[in-house]
Amino acid sequence: MLDFQTLMQIFWTGLANSSYAVLLAAAFALVLKVVKVWNFAQAGMMGIAYYTMYAAIQKFGLPGSVALLLGALAAIAAALAMEVFGLQTFRRRHSPPLTFFIFTLVLSELVQYLLAMVAGTEPVSLAATLMSTSHIVGGVVISEWDLKAIATTVVLMGLLYLVMHRSRQGQFMIAAADNPHLSRLYGINVRRVYAVTFVIAAVLMAVGMYLFGTRASMVPNTPLEMMLFAVIAALLGGMGNVFGAAVAAVFLGLLRAFSILVIPSAWQSLILYALLFITILFFPQGVRIKRRARKPATAAAPAAGV
Repeated sequence: MLDFQTLMQIFWTGLANSSYAVLLAAAFALVLKVVKVWNFAQAGMMGIAYYTMYAAIQKFGLPGSVALLLGALAAIAAALAMEVFGLQTFRRRHSPPLTFFIFTLVLSELVQYLLAMVAGTEPVSLAATLMSTSHIVGGVVISEWDLKAIATTVVLMGLLYLVMHRSRQGQFMIAAADNPHLSRLYGINVRRVYAVTFVIAAVLMAVGMYLFGTRASMVPNTPLEMMLFAVIAALLGGMGNVFGAAVAAVFLGLLRAFSILVIPSAWQSLILYALLFITILFFPQGVRIKRRARKPATAAAPAAGV
């Protein structure tokens, strides 16, 4: 029988490991909200960012901060190239939504095979060792990576909230998400808004892949599985609900962590596909919590004798 400390350890490990999943899910949901594209090419951009950082650290001996910057720049360049030479072309042609979907999916597969040809198929990590200094708090092992990953995710999501809800550019993004045609009439440069959206998403992706790469190793097709996780989180959180997707990613991370109690780790991917099937079938618009309607204020009692 499992004791409380074991359950707490699973909870903490699942929470820490969901940090990079939160950033990847937020990046996917942000593009879906503003650009209205199911950007499956994000998996390819994740791979580009990761292997750029791997080359910077392991091949050229650059520090992690510089590698992260280079990975973010590589992801930004790839995202903007896709937007300018791909998506904008389809918009000018008034292509149907299915065209955007197929394009991003095929682009993701193309990048995956190119990365496999260039970097090989052996697992690689960004850190020389995946071990991190740990401390035992209340019987729970807490590593320094856990604390850094959670703190980084909280800070980035807080900054994203400020950008979207407290900045002028964020107002433009929300306006373009609601009605791009009306936004143009009000003088908003929608192309620029889309470009900024992809830049923000690319930064979230790069940081997420850096956190993952300092915790585990990766092969070229790993981003596809991570992408699937982000899609499920975006669906559960509600279409275009960026922070709902982040919360859903935490829930899914904990669910996957606790699933080890009932299913071997080798079958973890099966859980993702099962969740995707259930989500599409039962929660196509996301999980919505109904709020109780407030009761109208009770009318004042009539005066005595009336």
